[in-house]
Amino acid sequence: MTDRKLTIVEVGPRDGFQSIAEVIPTPVKWDLVEQLHAAGVRRMEATAFVSPTAVPQLADAGEIMRRAQALPGLDVQVLVPNLRNAQKALDAGADHLAFVLSVSDKHNQNNVRRTPHESVEDYRAIAALMPDGVRMRLNVATAFDCPWDGKMDPAKTLALLELLIDILPDAEICLCDTTGRVTPDRVSTLFKAAQARFQKAANWAYHGHDTYGLGVANVVAAWQAGVDVVDASFAGLGGCPFAPGATGNVATEDVAWTFQEMGIATGIDLAKLLEAAIEGARLPGALIGGRVRDVLTTKSAEVCS
Repeated sequence: MTDRKLTIVEVGPRDGFQSIAEVIPTPVKWDLVEQLHAAGVRRMEATAFVSPTAVPQLADAGEIMRRAQALPGLDVQVLVPNLRNAQKALDAGADHLAFVLSVSDKHNQNNVRRTPHESVEDYRAIAALMPDGVRMRLNVATAFDCPWDGKMDPAKTLALLELLIDILPDAEICLCDTTGRVTPDRVSTLFKAAQARFQKAANWAYHGHDTYGLGVANVVAAWQAGVDVVDASFAGLGGCPFAPGATGNVATEDVAWTFQEMGIATGIDLAKLLEAAIEGARLPGALIGGRVRDVLTTKSAEVCS
């Protein structure tokens, strides 16, 4: 048993919900948020402040965020793609922002309608207006792979980080496998290179998808590289609209089960998490993934080979 603990950032209520076309009623979202909290989730990307016209699913961001902030012990982060929406989030009372930009120019243009360098300047402007006590998570998308350009040269990811680290040295830096095509060796190699080069950045996180069935393996690789914070989505909800075939994040229940079996604490009550995951998997239009949910809720066959 190790003294290290894994912090799972539950991103289903943002990453998972935003990929569902049919608008989920706010009470349904809230019920799932409460179930996740009851299961032991203590950090959650509960929503995103984005254009309600572009993403009507998240038009209730302010209400969801404020209600989630009232849950005992829950660290609520909200995604913001640009300066305008960061200001909206701060005005609504956000105390933990998650800014996103991409290493890939093509992905950044499609995702936030900016070049990566323009997003760097947005990040700089947000940092300048952040009140005391507000924390920042920096999501570096396509850190490993791009839907259009394929494998990203690690040097390109490190070069972008070079522009970002000094803006907010205390920010948590999350390297994201946007397409789910990365392999464990590349996950550990990039994290080790980034940690060695940017020693002033002490807070690292990993965000991965399970497109090729390597989601849990990549989480373990990040853990073995010294990363204690990983994103996951209950029921494997999600999927990048610009990455054909990309499923959602690795399922939270898969990560929780794996680390439980490894003797590493996550604070998650797996039985309660499964209840939430089963409900999440029933959402109309949801793209789901993961294995543990099905295994633990299906009776064993009488004959095996």
